[in-house]
Amino acid sequence: MNITRENIDALNAVVKVDIAKEDYSDKVEKILLDYRKSANIPGFRKGHVPMGMVKKQYGKAVLVDEVNKLLQDALGKYLVEEKLDVLGNPLPKAQDDLNWDAEAFTFEFELGLAPEFEVELKGKKAITHYNIVADDKMINDQIEHIQKQYGKIISQNEVTEASEITGTFANEEKEIDNTTMITLDKLKGKTNPKKFIGAKVGDVITLKTKGLFNDDHDLMNALKVSHDDVHGLEVEVTFTITEINEREAADLDQELFDKLFGEGKVTSVSELKDKIKEDSEKQFTQQGDQKLLNDVTESLVENTKFDLPSTFLQKWMQTAGEEVMTEEQAKEEFEKSEKSMRYQLIEGKLIQKHNLQVQFEELKSFSMEMIKGQMAQFGQMNPSDKELEDIAARILGNQEEVKRMSEQLMSQKLLSLYKTEANTKTKEITYDDFVKEFYS
Repeated sequence: MNITRENIDALNAVVKVDIAKEDYSDKVEKILLDYRKSANIPGFRKGHVPMGMVKKQYGKAVLVDEVNKLLQDALGKYLVEEKLDVLGNPLPKAQDDLNWDAEAFTFEFELGLAPEFEVELKGKKAITHYNIVADDKMINDQIEHIQKQYGKIISQNEVTEASEITGTFANEEKEIDNTTMITLDKLKGKTNPKKFIGAKVGDVITLKTKGLFNDDHDLMNALKVSHDDVHGLEVEVTFTITEINEREAADLDQELFDKLFGEGKVTSVSELKDKIKEDSEKQFTQQGDQKLLNDVTESLVENTKFDLPSTFLQKWMQTAGEEVMTEEQAKEEFEKSEKSMRYQLIEGKLIQKHNLQVQFEELKSFSMEMIKGQMAQFGQMNPSDKELEDIAARILGNQEEVKRMSEQLMSQKLLSLYKTEANTKTKEITYDDFVKEFYS
């Protein structure tokens, strides 16, 4: 067997594999002998079928199968031995005149090669790492929400500005029929809330969906319609009141503090505010870090310049999936995924350069911490190490879960790298301002 490579350019090559008779003949002969021993052909005793008949019936299929196995094995070893960093998979060049009756065969494969490039983390423009803080307004709003959540529900005879109103939105044409609870502060403008003031159980209020809520997502939840349908929805709906309540705020006392955080852990309003600030900012840290991770990723993709074997990759995409694509579909798919491909190559370069590896013990510790956090959300604050290890072992027995958590852990390692090596600056921002700036 002989394998040679012709480099078309820096990103494309053709590998030629020459297979001679001696490369496959012994294997083919052995398989045919085994076939002969077990073949059941009418007119012949088992094991006494003439070899010529076995070759005639099975020879071509065995030859094709063995040559293909030999070819794939040899090509795989060649790519490893030559340390070729290929994109996609080798593409066999079409051979309409391939003669399987010949003794020697030649196959050619197109390769898309990964580009050579360097990654510079310290870009000219500093990337902002947001330190999201909980300001007094947010803390006070959170306390007010807690007092309402744990407060006493008092039934009312008629609607006031502070009422929680339960009822059913309906529109026959749009098949809207959803029971929900609303508060007047969610309604837009002054006219809509006024329609409810003084209303009683059993009253039916007619409303227009356009401009009904301050936020279209509240409208989507209230009517139980899809995200696509809610935008631009302009119909009349009825709201039939079934229940009117007012929530009396819970007292900020030790009973409430113990209910929220455990006995004796918070003993005053001042400590409550400190605890809310601490817990909130822990969550905000994750959001600030995720924003930094996204922004560094965008910056690296934008500023790390290299070419891709785009023609090869589009050709490969045509047959790589479950369904064959047309040239136009493959081109469209390549354009959609090009940025992701570029970042995968950049990430791979960073992982190699900085020796970022996910070790099993790290993965085990990471999964145990994740499990511990999830259990805490359900009130299980002190699970034993054995309990955590048993759950982690079950999770790590699932390859999909291992892959998912390995990716999360690698993201953490990359984030740590970006924090220390990238050109970043820190900016303090309130949570409300952060949301307005990046999510509104």
